[in-house]
Amino acid sequence: MKAVYQRYLSWYDGNPANLWRLPPADVGPRYVELAGGADALLDRARQAFEAGEYRWVVELVSHLVFADAGHTEARELQADAFEQLGYQSESATFRNAFLTGAQELRNGRLPSRPAGRHGYLDAMTIDQLVDSVAVRLMAEDVGGIAVTVNFTFTDVGEDWALVLSNRTLHAVPRHERAAATTIRLSTPVLHRVIDGATTLADAVASGEAAADGDVAAASQIFDHLDTFMSNFALVEP
Repeated sequence: MKAVYQRYLSWYDGNPANLWRLPPADVGPRYVELAGGADALLDRARQAFEAGEYRWVVELVSHLVFADAGHTEARELQADAFEQLGYQSESATFRNAFLTGAQELRNGRLPSRPAGRHGYLDAMTIDQLVDSVAVRLMAEDVGGIAVTVNFTFTDVGEDWALVLSNRTLHAVPRHERAAATTIRLSTPVLHRVIDGATTLADAVASGEAAADGDVAAASQIFDHLDTFMSNFALVEP
């Protein structure tokens, strides 16, 4: 239900105090100091745990975990509270979230690896593919860059243009006259470029793609894509 509200109304609840909140890693040490130090905060949290106030425990101890991720007592107490909340949850989604948090606190997070999978790319239309590239563009790295690249996808017979300007990337389903280069390739080759298995320059050199113009122009787009990682930290900095 919360996801439905966020889809249509966004995450913002209308309270300006929640519009631009400090990150947890910044706010944690301040709350610990305000509580009188780690020992004082833990003492109050243990009292709340004994009283069955588990939701308050996880909120309170979370500040200490973000202030000092290696604080064993804080991690154990928050894990205990997460487990209690998990055991009491009727919703499988809530239960799994709470117990996953406890697992991370007790055993550390699982190894992180690139989240991209070829199966996802194979199922996407060209429109969806170029949108996925736009989402991954690292805007902080492309300031001042303006470039247009035409693509012809030989296996599906579609023409597209990727336009990078003002730190954003958008695409149109046609070729643009002002393009710095036109690249012809199949969608599986683009999949490999997107997931980092090859580069456009290497694809052209191997004959998997052909280019009319400056291939380096396209690199200004594809060399600045972020890599999303799986198994990121949930309850620690």
